[in-house]
Amino acid sequence: MEPKTLCDIFSRGCERGRPDDRFRTKISGEWRSVPVARFQEDVRRVAGALHSLGVARGDRVALLCYNRVEWAVADYGILTAGAVTVPLYSTLPSNQCAYILKDCGAKLIIVEDEEQYRKVAHLEETLSVINISGTSGESWSDFLARGEGRTDGEPDGVSEEDLATLVYTSGTTGQPKGVMLTHRNLTSNILASQAVMEMVEGDVALSFLPLSHIFERTLDYGLFYQGATIAYAEHIDKVAENVAEVRPTILAAVPRFYEKVHARIQESVAAMPDRRKKIFRWALRVGREEAEYRIRDEKPPFGLRLKTALAHRLVFRKIHARVGGNIRAFLSGGAPLSREIAEFFFSVGFIVLEGYGLSETSPVLTVNRRGAIRLGTVGKPIPGVEIRIAEDGEILAKGPNIMRGYYRMEEATREVLTDDGWFHTGDIGKLDADGFLTITDRKKDLAKTSGGKYIAPQPIENRLKLHPAIVNAVIVADRRNFPSALLVPDFDYLRSELGLEEEGDALLANPLVLPLYERILAGINEGLAPHERPKKFRLLSRDFELADGEITPTMKVRRRVIEKRYRETIEEMYTD
Repeated sequence: MEPKTLCDIFSRGCERGRPDDRFRTKISGEWRSVPVARFQEDVRRVAGALHSLGVARGDRVALLCYNRVEWAVADYGILTAGAVTVPLYSTLPSNQCAYILKDCGAKLIIVEDEEQYRKVAHLEETLSVINISGTSGESWSDFLARGEGRTDGEPDGVSEEDLATLVYTSGTTGQPKGVMLTHRNLTSNILASQAVMEMVEGDVALSFLPLSHIFERTLDYGLFYQGATIAYAEHIDKVAENVAEVRPTILAAVPRFYEKVHARIQESVAAMPDRRKKIFRWALRVGREEAEYRIRDEKPPFGLRLKTALAHRLVFRKIHARVGGNIRAFLSGGAPLSREIAEFFFSVGFIVLEGYGLSETSPVLTVNRRGAIRLGTVGKPIPGVEIRIAEDGEILAKGPNIMRGYYRMEEATREVLTDDGWFHTGDIGKLDADGFLTITDRKKDLAKTSGGKYIAPQPIENRLKLHPAIVNAVIVADRRNFPSALLVPDFDYLRSELGLEEEGDALLANPLVLPLYERILAGINEGLAPHERPKKFRLLSRDFELADGEITPTMKVRRRVIEKRYRETIEEMYTD
């Protein structure tokens, strides 16, 4: 009998995989395994402790914590208690945490450390605070002790239609909305995704995308259900180091991760002697030819297999070693991955399975899978999900994974959910004859020039960010007579490439810098339609910041905020 709830997912997952090595965490410089028996017992203690503190079925319990084994223990414990998990990004400032906690009516919050505790300390009169590794509030050990020996630490009547979580969307405009996801929403998505993705018992995965985002969280549910081992990254800044240590077989990331890896490899190649550059380019041509067979799930000719083996030995094995050498498949989601980046990863011998989804869809809607990969697309719908394109190009989705609605926002819910269950994603896309979906842009981001031409900014921004000299880019075009670009330079690249020593604004003022970006923009414009080509640009002295509200916790640019903040800079481009 298939699982119906996340409690069932937890119970089945405890029966699979290596019992002494289901989770890994790094303590005092050493990776240590957490046996499933200990994990299972701690989950029961959390459920019992919550009941002892008066948390009842349907009550909200918040988590303010980066990925770690205690996050998973707390989440499964909350669900087992029949309560609702409300995850908060550990990067959120205090005022945004307070808004979410008040909106959802949380009775209790579990925080990671003193830094996170300080964000909610002023709410302690109305909110119980459990501190995992800090000294303020109730300690994690004392909290677990509350549930020791209790008999109410088992799932009690949890239904598939019960609310499992409230996920507050980061949103690129306005206040975050609480997405209501039921046990059925999430469990159906886990099982449907398992049918087409690369997870098997015995896999090892590094969990580093925030568990507060539904992408990593649903993935980790699926990994645990399948019997895989999950290692938790120490910090987002330690991912490169942790990947090499853990040597995962599965790695999920957002496009920015792949862009950074690509940029670093290109920098290394640029510094090579000419002879090694030629070898690299030869290997890449061989890899690209071999990848065409692999994408079709076909066996390459014998001669090509020999050349591919030589290319791997001379070039690609060093790239594979950077990610541990054991990767069977990369998973990509959260935003469209540029075709050029995907082609590069395939060419050096990796498999990248790109998918598409939203918080409101639990999240997976479509995914590329072995035997059905089409680069430049986000794949075909997973089992049970229907996709269609509205007359205005918007992607609509239907299935058991579609949210119940936005918490306490009936009007906002009606705007995106039709009476017959179709969800308006807000994304623009197209389906090809074989059912592969391509995302072109966000519906709200489409810009219309003063000449009446529509421009999709995101593909142009992605092309710009492919160059190692550009960290971030925002296209400005709406109601303007031509597009322009705000560019965030890679200062380390500039110093290395141009042999400069200046910092910040002084570096940008160097006479060698501006011509470099003029050449970059000219090269990118060659591949764009005339009305899409940015004619002017400005270099910004810093990247966009979460704390300033310029990006969301999932690293999406808040376009309207950027345009408002840099209004004078933008106006200069159109009045010069």
